[in-house]
Amino acid sequence: MLEKNIKIRAYAAWFAVSIIWGTTYLAIRVGVGEMPPFIFSAPRWILAGIIYLIILKWRGYSFPKKSDYKHIVVVGLLLLGVANGFLVVAEQWIPSGLAAILITTVPFVIVLLESVILRKRKLNLFIISGIIIGFIGVALILGNNLSLLFIPDYSLGVILISIGLISWALGSVYSKYHKLTVHPFMSAAFQMLIAGFFQLILSVVLGETENFVISNNSMLAFLYLFLFGSLIAYGSYMYAIEKLPISFVSTYAYINPVIALFIGWLFLDEILTIQIIIGALIILVGVYLVNRGNNL
Repeated sequence: MLEKNIKIRAYAAWFAVSIIWGTTYLAIRVGVGEMPPFIFSAPRWILAGIIYLIILKWRGYSFPKKSDYKHIVVVGLLLLGVANGFLVVAEQWIPSGLAAILITTVPFVIVLLESVILRKRKLNLFIISGIIIGFIGVALILGNNLSLLFIPDYSLGVILISIGLISWALGSVYSKYHKLTVHPFMSAAFQMLIAGFFQLILSVVLGETENFVISNNSMLAFLYLFLFGSLIAYGSYMYAIEKLPISFVSTYAYINPVIALFIGWLFLDEILTIQIIIGALIILVGVYLVNRGNNL
């Protein structure tokens, strides 16, 4: 009976991740519509990191060893500081649904890094087909908005998302080949703090802290991202990967962009055409094939 209850909680955690992380793109879009991006994002990670540290220490988790810190800093900066930070900046100019779709191409970049640059993985037919199909989907979506690429802010948003994708892939690959002695929960807490203070420094350097206004919408978006995106969803994700097969948990990545596209269209009147839907489905097929190839 106990094992059954644990399984139920684990599947509930996976469901929460699948839905909540799909809605965070909308919350980011709302938040940066009325607040500077880094000053909007930084406190979320700092507060979440502090709360996680307090809870983890209270539950008896150990702090990282001295040898762990340099790796935690690298991963925290790449995954949350740069990748998430650039996503937040980019959503000032590009729709939340498009941002979510582009983020789903991360597995393609990871595979290319591991196989072409690091020579750690051999390509197979599934992976090659998945990458080609995935980029066809991206081209189809961007082609739907081809005229927008000539708008400087829109182009900058796409470029920043692309840099963020590469940064996330680099952080993922780095963490894979540099194992830590500390528990993943504790590592994640420190990564949040590192990312938060990094983004806070950027906000000061860029002058975001001068004369910014906190509106009701931006505060609600911040609270949603902090409570649901960081505390609940991230904790649920860590619980799910501990109790369920990672191959199943990773399927949240197929659901997130669907949620993001739908609610972006529903609440923000973002454009949702047949071409975008087909492109998104093609990308998801590509991601599936790459993941299938990785498991061979």
